[in-house]
Amino acid sequence: MDQDTERFAAWSDELRRVHARLREALRVTRETLAAGEQAAPATRDLLLYCRGFCSALDAHHRGEDRSLFPAIEREHPDLAPVLRKLEQDHSMMAHLIGGLQSAVDSDAAPADLAGHLDGLGAIMESHFRYEERQLLTVLETLAEDAAPRDALGTL
Repeated sequence: MDQDTERFAAWSDELRRVHARLREALRVTRETLAAGEQAAPATRDLLLYCRGFCSALDAHHRGEDRSLFPAIEREHPDLAPVLRKLEQDHSMMAHLIGGLQSAVDSDAAPADLAGHLDGLGAIMESHFRYEERQLLTVLETLAEDAAPRDALGTL
């Protein structure tokens, strides 16, 4: 595999890895919440996991909106409607993240926090699947010089 092919494949591979890490972060956050229900409501670990998960998801979406999606649109203007839908999902998830963060800050009951995580998790999973169906093939041929981690966030 030549260097350009490796770089192109890195975009699709990195998107898959970032999505896997975010799915795992959500799973760990849910487990921490479930464990906290038996101990104390909003433990320190839960606060850390919720904030970390929310920050990572938000950074991933901001990187895509700022760097990745404009690069895709330059090379594939026909994908503009797909990119607008993904950006709309990002906006919806930012709103849900804000609700989760407010619930964490106000020491909401574990059941309320679980509801926030469930709603965010459902939208996130639907979004990731759509994004992967629509963009993985495109990402394998994207001629973009930015580092994938810069455009997809780090976790």
